[in-house]
Amino acid sequence: MSLDAPAESRAETGTTTETERETADGASSTSLWSGLRPLALRVHFYAGLLVGPLLLIAAVSGLLYALSFQAEKFVYRQELTVPVGERALPLSAQVDAARAARPDGTVTAVWPAAEDDASTRVLMSAPGVDEGKSLAVFVDPYTAEIRGELPSYGSSGALPLRTWLDELHRDLHLGDLGRNYSELAASWLWVVALGGLLLWLGRRRAARRALVLPDRSLPKGRRRTLSWHGSIGLWAVTGLVLLSATGLTWSRYAGENIGAVQDQLGGATPAVSATLADAPAGSGGGGDHSEHGAGHGGAHQGADVGIDKALESARAAGIDSDRLAITLPAEGTGYVVKETDTFFPVQLDSVAVDPSNGSVLDELRFSDYPVLAKLTRFGIDAHTGVFLGLANQLALAALAAALIVLIVSGYRMWWLRRPTKGRGIGGRPVPRGAWRRLPVTALLPLAALTAFAGWFVPLLGLSLLAFLVLDLALGAVARLRARAAAGS
Repeated sequence: MSLDAPAESRAETGTTTETERETADGASSTSLWSGLRPLALRVHFYAGLLVGPLLLIAAVSGLLYALSFQAEKFVYRQELTVPVGERALPLSAQVDAARAARPDGTVTAVWPAAEDDASTRVLMSAPGVDEGKSLAVFVDPYTAEIRGELPSYGSSGALPLRTWLDELHRDLHLGDLGRNYSELAASWLWVVALGGLLLWLGRRRAARRALVLPDRSLPKGRRRTLSWHGSIGLWAVTGLVLLSATGLTWSRYAGENIGAVQDQLGGATPAVSATLADAPAGSGGGGDHSEHGAGHGGAHQGADVGIDKALESARAAGIDSDRLAITLPAEGTGYVVKETDTFFPVQLDSVAVDPSNGSVLDELRFSDYPVLAKLTRFGIDAHTGVFLGLANQLALAALAAALIVLIVSGYRMWWLRRPTKGRGIGGRPVPRGAWRRLPVTALLPLAALTAFAGWFVPLLGLSLLAFLVLDLALGAVARLRARAAAGS
């Protein structure tokens, strides 16, 4: 993201502008690019200058979030790990131990120990637990000893440290109002990243190596900073665009539009049906049961074969992953046993089991998901750091660090090239009216594409409109000052 702000004219700075130099050198190979480049520079400048702080907050909080997975293992090692024993107790015994420890809670789901030295996580709805979260009681699978209890959030089971950082990244702990910040950042990230890529590829350079690697032979200053900025941006651009796209999928406004398109294309994420045949109307059970039993209407009444038999039936139906989430039956619904292994190859099959006799009510294989639903799942899991485990988290950390460097180096270039250097804070983009350089055959499709993007990603459209109003206001002020100066 470049915040480079070439001076508006030779008369104002006493030097040739970068755009003029490149035109004179023949760097612009087509009239279309010579008309498009000033517009791209202007948009890139405004987006970087004004949205840069939001992107910086998202990058720093995202970096901390990516590192929180490993930090969680250390901070909560007492709850998460156990001494390896000879033989694990039945799940029912482990659940009974959790119930005895928290008789005021209602068990909604169980995550059996996935490794030999891991604890079993029994999830409950309990007094004092915030809405949307569960109380996780950690049980030693070998002894049924209670290792501790902590609030747990989301299908990845985020504990307090990761939950706090996740909420910081998502909404700055400001609720729905704060979500506007992250959606605005995600709305502009792809624009800034692709615009920067276009500018970097269109730049004249002596050696091709300088396209992908920084030129260390350059003297310290703006040109060397630009070399590092462009090279890092080139390597990071694909990941940044994917982060922007996946982040928008669950945003407040653009997310609704994306979801509607996904549904129309037949790419909605399916869910196993756990509704019992004799369930009363409206009892539910057809939704996704992976979120800690959220939405349960009450405890299951009637015969219950128990969690061990339900798991046995699921295993017989092909659920063979060690990473599982077992949702207990509620009124009108059965057990749901769902694989949660997101390591490649992913295992996300699920089955519903009748609590009265242990028969399989429904099966859903991940291989049967629509392609778009699979891609959506992969994208969201990658964005949240649960796809491919540590490798995913390191990649997220690297992207966040790269974005921080791009933002800081962009502001540094703006500072070094400011027209008011030595006389305070300033900085100007390329001259106004850059769009007039575009031929009509390019301007009309670009205007239509911009209008569509602004409608489909509402905060992008509103903020772009605000930028245009600001630009027009600054232009009007400049003209009034020029007239006043001419008349004096």
